[in-house]
Amino acid sequence: MQKEIKKRTYVYGFAAILLAILLGSLCYNLGVNPQFGEHQPSPSTETSIIKRFTSINELRSFLRNTSVVPGEFLFLGPWDAKILAVPLRPELEVYTAKVEYSTTNIQVAGVDEADIVKTDGEYIYVVSGNNISILKAYPPEEAGLLSKIVYNDTFPVGIFVSGDRLAVLGCEYFIPLRFYYGFYYINFKTHIDLYDVSNKTNPIFLKNFTISGSYFNSRMIGDYVYFVVSQPAYIFPDGTVILPKIYTKEGIREIDATQIYYYNASDEYYLYTTIVAFNMQNVTEEATYKTIMLGGASCMYVSLNNIYITFRENYQNTTIYRIRIENSTITPEAIGNVLGQPLNQFSMDEYNGYFRIATSEWVNGNIQNNLFILDMNLSIIGKLENITLAFNEHMDSARFMGNRCYLATSVVQRDPFFVIDVENASEPKVLGYLKIQGFTSYLHSYDENHIIGLGVDGRNVKISIYDVSNVTAPKNITEYKIEGYWSDTLALTEHKAFLFDKAKELLAIPVTIYYQEYKLPWYGAYVFKINLEELALRGNVTHQENDAYYYITRMLYIDYVLYTVSDLKVQMNSLVDLEFRGEIKLR
Repeated sequence: MQKEIKKRTYVYGFAAILLAILLGSLCYNLGVNPQFGEHQPSPSTETSIIKRFTSINELRSFLRNTSVVPGEFLFLGPWDAKILAVPLRPELEVYTAKVEYSTTNIQVAGVDEADIVKTDGEYIYVVSGNNISILKAYPPEEAGLLSKIVYNDTFPVGIFVSGDRLAVLGCEYFIPLRFYYGFYYINFKTHIDLYDVSNKTNPIFLKNFTISGSYFNSRMIGDYVYFVVSQPAYIFPDGTVILPKIYTKEGIREIDATQIYYYNASDEYYLYTTIVAFNMQNVTEEATYKTIMLGGASCMYVSLNNIYITFRENYQNTTIYRIRIENSTITPEAIGNVLGQPLNQFSMDEYNGYFRIATSEWVNGNIQNNLFILDMNLSIIGKLENITLAFNEHMDSARFMGNRCYLATSVVQRDPFFVIDVENASEPKVLGYLKIQGFTSYLHSYDENHIIGLGVDGRNVKISIYDVSNVTAPKNITEYKIEGYWSDTLALTEHKAFLFDKAKELLAIPVTIYYQEYKLPWYGAYVFKINLEELALRGNVTHQENDAYYYITRMLYIDYVLYTVSDLKVQMNSLVDLEFRGEIKLR
């Protein structure tokens, strides 16, 4: 317990210092909040809107003339704060010829998302601290730790597994490099390492790609991992322009200004956003990359053919970039603009040649929710503005499923759940709504006519099943509330911590229950039986040992064994009766 407390105290303390520095620098820089970078060696088609700089002098002039904050500023990407402060969080959907097993909960079929836990149905790969542990997982009688990949100065943020290849995405931090005009500048690098794991007891390093900037997000499609990094674009007082850098065994290479894309708009600050394509199967193929000068990126959605990156513009609008991807080819193709900002990746979707996005905006000091449908040129062809049942409602969750959009908003703990028709792209419309208690933070498909909602009612986590077969009158057919003085789940903000399998009637989420007075919280996972007639607690699993408390951050299954993962261990329980089957210590 003492050891765990010391570890958490160090991590949180370090994070607090960084966040304090961040707040100071943001205040100094008029409320800045940055992001990204770019490049790819091969030529590509340019549009009249998306251009490339012709020289470093043109880039320097652009920053001086259009950026409110042309100087140096501290930037922490969305993953940096998570890595330095709090642990991260899985779901499902794949089968093998041998046994069924769950995979990462993803948004788009065929577009994998990096996670801290991956399985191939026999082995489990786990990010634990600075280590990647490779475990023999199935059958449980043979389970054990096979090997570890240890990183000393790097923080792994996620992994991908494809056949006998393991890709590790990580960040390096150098703090501080300089004290400049009253604030610290922290240098970040993002790398991807590729390993041959055909021999699980002896992973073999194959190749690396390292670039300056903070890790933003990533996906894997086929043989290729696509990841995005962010780096502030600024000028030193002596006129020096900082450019993104590629790090190799031969040395450091700057991405030339003539390889950086931009579009002619002004903003308070700029970031280089670099999209990298990395082949996991072909060791000899070099990574390709494109850099675009953007404002601060906020969300990313990826289809099988396109990456959509959004960033706030003037605190009121969202600018959307569409970047086409095909194997190693990365082509910026379109820019669009909508009112408001998306909540997260589930606020966006591509379907039948259209891009759909749900946003919230401030209008005269009040919140307004909208839905926009754009074509592949990112021109608006249909919209639904001010979606509301009551004044000043917040958007809590959104999910596009085929020709429907499901949207949950709330005001004063009441949550209208909307069913919106988006089949007619030029004329989306609300079909029906349901008023419920509390608010819903995550929506997940149960089947074509039923949606699972995960949210909060009062102080406690609530799971609901909505029947949308009658779109004009959706119903809440069943619900379960996790009682306590206060209950919480990581799955409210991290969809990869949500495990669902309809055929197995399985739903599992990490749970923390807080009690009044001096009783210590309970940390573990709740496992439910779920069908259209019943949503019932089957039991729970915990990794608490003696006086030590460990968060369960991921759950998965292989055959009829449930695996729960924490920073301490991977525990195995029977999916039939949750009987303990064994454990594998990670440290």
